[in-house]
Amino acid sequence: MASGPTLDGIDLGALNYTEQVPYNGTIPTGGNSLTQDLNVYYDAGDMAWMLTSTALVLLMIPGVGFFYSGLARRKSALSLIWLSMMATGVTSFQWFFWGYSLTFSHSAGRFIGDLANIGFRNTLAQPSVGSPKIPDLLFAVYQGMFAAITVALAVGAVAERGRMLPCVIFMLVWSTVIYDAIACWTWNPEGWVAHMGGLDFAGGTPVHISSGSAALAYSLMLGKRRGHGTHELNFRPHNVTQIIIGTVFLWVGWFGFNAGSALSASMRAVMAAVVTNLAASVGGVTWCLLDYRLEKKWSAVGFCSGVVAGLVAITPGSGYVPAWSAVVYGVAAGAACNYGTKIKFLLGIDDALDIFAVHAIGGLVGNLCTGFFAADYIAHLDGFTHIHGGWLNHHWIQLAYQLADSVSGFAYSFGGSCLILFVMNLIPGLRLRASEEAEVLGMDDAEIGEFAYDYVELTRDVINGDALVDEGESKYSGDVDSPIGGQGGHEKGFSSSTDETALRGGMR
Repeated sequence: MASGPTLDGIDLGALNYTEQVPYNGTIPTGGNSLTQDLNVYYDAGDMAWMLTSTALVLLMIPGVGFFYSGLARRKSALSLIWLSMMATGVTSFQWFFWGYSLTFSHSAGRFIGDLANIGFRNTLAQPSVGSPKIPDLLFAVYQGMFAAITVALAVGAVAERGRMLPCVIFMLVWSTVIYDAIACWTWNPEGWVAHMGGLDFAGGTPVHISSGSAALAYSLMLGKRRGHGTHELNFRPHNVTQIIIGTVFLWVGWFGFNAGSALSASMRAVMAAVVTNLAASVGGVTWCLLDYRLEKKWSAVGFCSGVVAGLVAITPGSGYVPAWSAVVYGVAAGAACNYGTKIKFLLGIDDALDIFAVHAIGGLVGNLCTGFFAADYIAHLDGFTHIHGGWLNHHWIQLAYQLADSVSGFAYSFGGSCLILFVMNLIPGLRLRASEEAEVLGMDDAEIGEFAYDYVELTRDVINGDALVDEGESKYSGDVDSPIGGQGGHEKGFSSSTDETALRGGMR
């Protein structure tokens, strides 16, 4: 019996394995699965890691919902979780039909793709535009999760006063007109930022700056919440445990977000995981220390906010920068986003959940830090990526590339979002803001008809009598400020017995 090829005396022909072969460039689908084994072009380890990363990024979306819900008031807590989950459904639909094609078609232009892959047409086993290590179909489902979480981040801006139907329409339009364009010019090799030499590993501009600026635009177009700037809107996050749970989901999922963006199971993915965890940890400690300086309290919400700020900032640089630089990312993001919570007061915009401060400012900090710390030897950890690097490699122009990318992404997302919302608000039935009566009642009751907590609003209504109608909220002490604290101000404890009783109160 003839033996096969041998390695160190081992008969390789007797082993159960698939020999990887170079892609032969046949047809758009990568080949005919009836006559060819399409798996031979890809490493099973890379495929397994990317499928795992896809699931990890999906896990982040309910994490966003829990985080936002915990920051809001009880009577609108469920609506924010609902919006995060609905963003997944709507964006997944959009991504399948035309979003993926507009973003990552092989024949894309400098600013937007075409419809060559509409409905995942010819999206199968051809090497993806993102990396030759994985096929189109795997890249498509992975990037679809990025699109979904970006939309979920942005629509938190409707908190406590926005109607659900217009927001769902906005998800569909915004993901097409804004997200797909920015993601195309950043990550598609044909995009203008990619051609310029901008470095954005996992979404500093397409995900964070775009969602943060869209949230600012939505907050501006909605107007301030009822009672904003008065005693009626003195509140702190209603459920800190929920915020912590959301942070855990995000922190775990971000390993798939950043390390998965290596698009292979490689040392580059390992380095991305290392810097992701380190930046998050340092960001949390930094924000917590800055809050302690003011209140002499070790804020759990502050720590969680700093963790997210660190994660946001390291996102664009996670596959480009050395481990030690993650400490700088964490400190810079924790401090910048903490102080950034004050900007909404200067602008007079009620960004209820400080999405702009954490995501837009955090994304900007991350993009600029990448201009400083990107290193050619880190990018090449995957074995094939070549970059000029940032200031560490004496490539001084990189910082200008990063700034151009950031400013263009912010301007396009903010301006485009304002225009979309302005037009929508003129269409009958798509008025953005809920009525005053609905706002007093709460978005959960008025828009969804279900509640995160069955007992809260009835108990509060019974205790306060007509106070709920006359004043809108129970009376808390403290400054009117950001729910996540920071330099914008801190909330004090509850002064009335209303919430203490409501928390213990009877069932609906």
